Amino acid sequence: MIAIMGAGAFGTALAIALARDGRDVTLWARDVGTLARTRRSTKLDVEIPKGVTITDDNATLKGARAVLLAVPAQTLRGVLETHADALRGLPLVACCKGIDLETLTGPVDTIRKALPDNQAAILTGPSFADDIARGLPTALTLACADDPVGETLQLALSTATLRLYRTTDTVGAELGGALKNVIAIACGVTIGAGLGDSARAALMTRGFAEMQRLAETMGADPQTLSGLSGLGDLALTCTSDLSRNYRHGLKLGAGQDIDPTVTVEGAATSAAVTDLGQARGLDLPVCAVVSALCARKIDVETALQSLLARPLKEE
Repeated sequence: MIAIMGAGAFGTALAIALARDGRDVTLWARDVGTLARTRRSTKLDVEIPKGVTITDDNATLKGARAVLLAVPAQTLRGVLETHADALRGLPLVACCKGIDLETLTGPVDTIRKALPDNQAAILTGPSFADDIARGLPTALTLACADDPVGETLQLALSTATLRLYRTTDTVGAELGGALKNVIAIACGVTIGAGLGDSARAALMTRGFAEMQRLAETMGADPQTLSGLSGLGDLALTCTSDLSRNYRHGLKLGAGQDIDPTVTVEGAATSAAVTDLGQARGLDLPVCAVVSALCARKIDVETALQSLLARPLKEE
């Protein structure tokens, strides 16, 4: 049995994809009543197959081959602490993208600190929940430091339409997934402010350089950032209106109101990565500007001028 904690769009989509492939799936939901009764996800507007057990009972997690943690990065630590007894000893796979604002750690390290005896992994890469739920071809990165465990998880979680590529570079995979959200906000701001596609391409490129710079400093393999969890995810998130981070940037750039109830991982990550960069003496101007924009410390015009006024240099 595969267990999924978190019945948001991504967790539900994974449950549907795995059940469609004949897997026994348990979907743990905080508000289980309506979802269990209607068996319909309002976030995706799809029916949940009969092969998915919907519950809020921690006892159903015991014996799971793996538990996928499909919760926001900023709430992951709290979920692990609250449900530690039920999760202890089980392989845990983070399905979120971000850096914890308080600890400045990624999802894998967050798992390791909360439950050091558990096997920790992360599932990340270019994907939209709606595509996965509809059975459209999707490729993701599964990162686990213990390669035999990673191989077992890869086999357990791959389906006919969900193809997983394996790596042991958890740092590179989680940073790629987290940082691309920050750059996606920057690209959304660019288009929302009417600065054009050329400016967006420049921001994607220079943002990718910042992603590589920080990841290498933190011990990641540079090749990982050129894969699905880095460049692949960056390309998808920076160019599609389906990305919440990109849409957040569009609204910032156009001067529109922001809905505070919508989870935008890149906003919190921009603040965390700016702190990380400063602590390591790194120059991360795009990330710093996004952090200031999200915190409403500067406006778009000031952000643009701060980037354009930077000294000329070699690429």
